[in-house]
Amino acid sequence: MRGKKVLMPFGDNFRYDLVVEENGLFTRIQCKTGKIHDGAVVFSVASSQYHRGGKRQNYQGQIDAFGVFCRDNEKVYIIPINDVPLVREAKLRLTAPKNSQVKGIRWAAKYEI
Repeated sequence: MRGKKVLMPFGDNFRYDLVVEENGLFTRIQCKTGKIHDGAVVFSVASSQYHRGGKRQNYQGQIDAFGVFCRDNEKVYIIPINDVPLVREAKLRLTAPKNSQVKGIRWAAKYEI
């Protein structure tokens, strides 16, 4: 995050991976890895708690944004949590969908940093 202060939480009991401070405002970011599939960067918006005896849990109320690194195109995206569905995964479109859909599309370019 160029020119911004980046803070990392102490310990491992936080739902966010880092915090960005800018002009006195703090943004909690959960880092994810994205993969390109069918013209979109796809990433998880829920964490698995199976190793702790639980189930998938979304991040509502616990983070402010997702930070997504996509190795396939070497790009990074910052997506506010309110811009994605909190079911299982989200998609950022790189190319137009084959069905010519135009409504409800999250274009990757809007979130690229």
